[in-house]
Amino acid sequence: MEILRQGALTLGLSLGPQHLERFETYYRELTAWNARFNLTAITGYQEVQRRHFLDSLCCLLAFPQEGSDVIPDTVPVQRGGLGLRCLDVGTGAGFPGLPLKIMLPDLRLTLLESVGKKVTFLQHMVRTLRLSGVEIVQGRAEEVAHLATHRECYDVVLARAVAHLSVLAEYCLPFCRVGGRLIAPKGEDAAQEAEAAREALAALGGRLVAIKPLALPDLGDSDHHLVVVAKESKTSERYPRRTGIPAKRPLSQRTD
Repeated sequence: MEILRQGALTLGLSLGPQHLERFETYYRELTAWNARFNLTAITGYQEVQRRHFLDSLCCLLAFPQEGSDVIPDTVPVQRGGLGLRCLDVGTGAGFPGLPLKIMLPDLRLTLLESVGKKVTFLQHMVRTLRLSGVEIVQGRAEEVAHLATHRECYDVVLARAVAHLSVLAEYCLPFCRVGGRLIAPKGEDAAQEAEAAREALAALGGRLVAIKPLALPDLGDSDHHLVVVAKESKTSERYPRRTGIPAKRPLSQRTD
């Protein structure tokens, strides 16, 4: 896990033996299960460290800090889970949620995934890594976001490679409490997506805080960014719309 260890140091994170052992176990289980269930297209040892583990840990840069919208270049030394409620929407094989939980044991993490085989893998990983304070929910964001036990309850909502930002906002912001944040890792088109999503963000009670470029050499050639959105007002009960509609008719493209 040397690529992960060195990349984490660049972020200001020091991975101890227990961290590295858990990430090693995660990698072994991911590749073993992937042979049967096709969980991810990224399976190489170095690539998993870069594009799954390290990319996930970058989200810590944008975790909320009291009274500040500034996204730092390194994770603050005092950064902890601090009992934060965090939701990972469309988590797949557990990214970015589970790597963050490994680093922040006191994070109250919920993983939302609609595909049964991935939910089974997530349950296995939580047991194997001996993680407490993790809830796994099988369902669609459009439906779960209307449940009182999940609506506007989370301090941090994460979503990686799920949809265009204008669609992603409708999936995610209804889960986020007023004062919380949506953190969305994005690629080289992050700025264009954010501009196109301004109308959707406003309609859902959000405000664009930052588009943070990630200058980590271990992440490879492509541009990586964190799009950070603050939740400033409650989301109307009409959102998210019924299953499939946000993707078919993004809010930024509506004419009614």
